[in-house]
Amino acid sequence: MEPKGQEILIRALELNGTGKRVLNAMKKVPRHLFVPEDMQSVAYADTPLPIGHDQTISAPHMVAIMCDLLEITEGMTILEIGSGSGYNAAVMAELVGKNGNIYTIERIPELAELARSNLERAGYSNVTVIHDDGSCGLPEHAPYERITVTSAAPEVPQPLREQLANNGIMVVPVGTRHQNLVIVRKDNEGNINYRTWGEVIFVPLIGKYGF
Repeated sequence: MEPKGQEILIRALELNGTGKRVLNAMKKVPRHLFVPEDMQSVAYADTPLPIGHDQTISAPHMVAIMCDLLEITEGMTILEIGSGSGYNAAVMAELVGKNGNIYTIERIPELAELARSNLERAGYSNVTVIHDDGSCGLPEHAPYERITVTSAAPEVPQPLREQLANNGIMVVPVGTRHQNLVIVRKDNEGNINYRTWGEVIFVPLIGKYGF
């Protein structure tokens, strides 16, 4: 572990305006356990890193931004599309606490197993990793108070809109060459509002409701 590197990262995120709860969660997650062994020296650099299969672990600042936008509180049930190496799920697991649950779906079997192994090694028991087509969501545990998508969709997938609980929030990158991070809010009556946060760059969402 590189505590100095982590300390510098957290300080930079704090200066960037990351909320206190998200900062505290990210302090507790050992990011070096979620990156390949040959990337250990840059585990706490604020940059995306390759994790194999043409996929990446998101830059810490992007994880922080998405978690802040989701307004996660303790005890929530959250659906994540795109487990990757499991890092983002670990941060959200800290935010929901022991009474909350994270369901995370990964389409690449090797990465699903990697995420499962990483999360177990890091001590997270409130995260369930599922190998499946994330663009279809996970209807058996719906509705979800929060949904986060870590790959860019051509449009907000209909199943995910349906599986979002009333008063829920979803954050999803949308677009092809030019992607925008979209914040989806569903009110108490099920009406949906969309707001664009800004431009982002993510790998494409592959699946029935993806590319």
